[in-house]
Amino acid sequence: MRAGNAAAYGRLYERHVAAARALARQLVRRTEVEDVVAESFTKILGLVGRGGGPESGFRTYLLTVVRRTVHDRSRIESHQVTTGEIEEYDPGVPFVDPALVGLEKSLIAKAFLSLPERWRAVLWHTEVERCRPAEVAPLLGLSPNGAAALAYRAREGLRQAYLQMHLGSPPKHDCRPVLGKMGAYVRDGLTRRDAKEVDEHVGACEECNGVLLELTDVNRGLRVMVGPLVAGPIFGGYAATLAKSAAGSRGAGGLLRVFGGGAGGLLRRFGRLWRGPRRQQAAMAGSMAVTVAVAAGLLLFTDEKPISRPTAAVPVAGPPPFAGEPMPAPVPVPLQSEEPARVRPPARSPVKSKEPGRARLRATVEALGSLVRARPGIVGLRLRNYGEAPSEELTALVDLPSGVTLVPPARHDDHDTVRTADGWACRPSGHDARCARAPLAAGQGTALFLRVRVAAQAPQGAGPAVRVDSGPLHVTAQAEDGVRTTGAPARFATDGKVAVRAIGNSLLTCPETGSGCAEARSRQRGQRDNDLWPMTALDQDDSSGTGASSGAELSLPKGSKVVWAGLYWSASATTAGPIKVRPPGRRQYTLVKPDDVALRELPSGPVYQAYADVSELVAASQRNGTWWAADMPMEEGVSRHAGWSLVLIVTDPAEPYSQAMVLDAATVVGGPARRVRIPLGGLSPAASPARVELVTWEGDADLKGDKVSLGSGAIAPEGGDRDASNVFDESSTGAAEMTFGVDVDTVGAELGADPGLTIATDKDVVLFGVAALSVRARS
Repeated sequence: MRAGNAAAYGRLYERHVAAARALARQLVRRTEVEDVVAESFTKILGLVGRGGGPESGFRTYLLTVVRRTVHDRSRIESHQVTTGEIEEYDPGVPFVDPALVGLEKSLIAKAFLSLPERWRAVLWHTEVERCRPAEVAPLLGLSPNGAAALAYRAREGLRQAYLQMHLGSPPKHDCRPVLGKMGAYVRDGLTRRDAKEVDEHVGACEECNGVLLELTDVNRGLRVMVGPLVAGPIFGGYAATLAKSAAGSRGAGGLLRVFGGGAGGLLRRFGRLWRGPRRQQAAMAGSMAVTVAVAAGLLLFTDEKPISRPTAAVPVAGPPPFAGEPMPAPVPVPLQSEEPARVRPPARSPVKSKEPGRARLRATVEALGSLVRARPGIVGLRLRNYGEAPSEELTALVDLPSGVTLVPPARHDDHDTVRTADGWACRPSGHDARCARAPLAAGQGTALFLRVRVAAQAPQGAGPAVRVDSGPLHVTAQAEDGVRTTGAPARFATDGKVAVRAIGNSLLTCPETGSGCAEARSRQRGQRDNDLWPMTALDQDDSSGTGASSGAELSLPKGSKVVWAGLYWSASATTAGPIKVRPPGRRQYTLVKPDDVALRELPSGPVYQAYADVSELVAASQRNGTWWAADMPMEEGVSRHAGWSLVLIVTDPAEPYSQAMVLDAATVVGGPARRVRIPLGGLSPAASPARVELVTWEGDADLKGDKVSLGSGAIAPEGGDRDASNVFDESSTGAAEMTFGVDVDTVGAELGADPGLTIATDKDVVLFGVAALSVRARS
């Protein structure tokens, strides 16, 4: 192609135009898609003709150019710049969306960018776009078996590069042999003896355990970190659209044949255009996608100077090769000075007065947490007007996956209209949901959360989709993930200046007369385990009418208001029932009946987790003080637990604009399922720590090895022993003493582009109940 073969570029066009269109459809109106695609291909062709452009990773290079093209077109339309001020094109480094600043600094992104270009190309197609080797083979000039082998080597190279990135400083002496075996460990390539050595080491080494957690998910991290880095925040919509694109559509090759005579005939027919002014060339590129293929005639035979290359490029070292395998040559990364010659734009007449702006909408739709079979859930739609004028009235048609239905309101007013936050009103429309809202001001965003129910036999497949109409504007979006068999659905979600809080306590304790009980209650020494005591009812309140009671201190931010409050309680018992609750400053208890009950099985026997919405009760109560709970269904005895937790989402004037949600997990962790990852779908976190409240039942303080990760290694809780390798240590926020069998913990860590919560246990088996989190949202 660099030698002037326009037919070769036509074949590239055929292979990659569907991807360019899939991305452009997420960024511009339907009528602008072909213009953006044509302009992007033409720019790459111009770079190639002057000695620049990609060597083998054409797809990622093309997607970067598409995003830059859209970005610069929008700047021209808003008169931020003229066409003469647009930066020159040679995207040797990723074009980072302002909403994703910092993503390129993640370890997985650095590891990916350090690989040879051919390795990056095969990983993009196989791991990020999830193509089969047979589909990737023609893109790389390989056989299907060759593509599969290259992908295997690239994945191993990525793991090795990731380990090298993680170990920027020399590791501890004891860690070196284990870290050298981790790549083989995660692909089950170690002997039983070596695997046991790794297991024992990571069980005691917090740093190596964090590396292992991240390395296990490195392929997933590649998709969720590098995908948005290349395709932007709308990567999920791009991936879904690309998967639906029809294969074998007419491309540049077909158009060449239509014009006759292949590349030569095409050049002859358009030879007059090559000698015409640039205004005519630009108009041709904007109106016909075929110009992408035929523009080679102009750009390869132009008298413009080729791109000047620096005498010494900066090589990027790839990971070490396998034994006996030749290492691909390092690929130089273009320097900032490595830019194409400037192409003069068409002349523009001076702008006498600024034209009125227009609205520009961007939408996302996702399941919050997960959509789990036979469970309720929430589908979230977020919409932002990043234009210069208000939109017209908004109408959103949400296409729910098969087996997922909109939950009708408790009271059927206004013809079954579901009233949601921020001015949206929704009603069922066949299988889908139709929602409406007043116009959205320029620069403003809005969020819509739909309560849904997932059928027990709902098929796994595509996620929810949405089409938003606003006068002449039409935008669409689709979630990447649909119905799952496991996971944690959202109980509640909201956006705004919000934060999460949780308190709790146990209703069982060791016998007061037991030797060592007083020390265990004060967390001073051993026997801090409900498996070591015949647990008895704890009765701490001043009421003679309760048999078991405990309190927890609640302190909310200054000026806060309660948005939502949920009461959770759990015990070792076969049957759930009501619980008594007493707010701060009141003398009487209120009986609270469960709205939902989950039954699970632990090694110690059956357990339940009950939930009730107590938002109105908490909102009408004193903001700070001691909350009391009493007399829930429970059993006394060895290895018994019983306790409660109050989980809240509150406004906080001191917080930035954030996203908050509460997930009901009720998941057994331990035994056969020693490590469980819970997707935190529906979040778009900024590069700032999230606050997460965790409610867990049946943890044992003397059984170490309980770890929690949000994607960056094991993290320590703010209370209890503050031990990252023993998070579930029977401590609870709001309670001063040991809370046997009950954990209410606060943790904090930065979330990635596709957040997930990983719970891992070594010896213990716990019921992980609830996760409530708040995180600053990307703008």
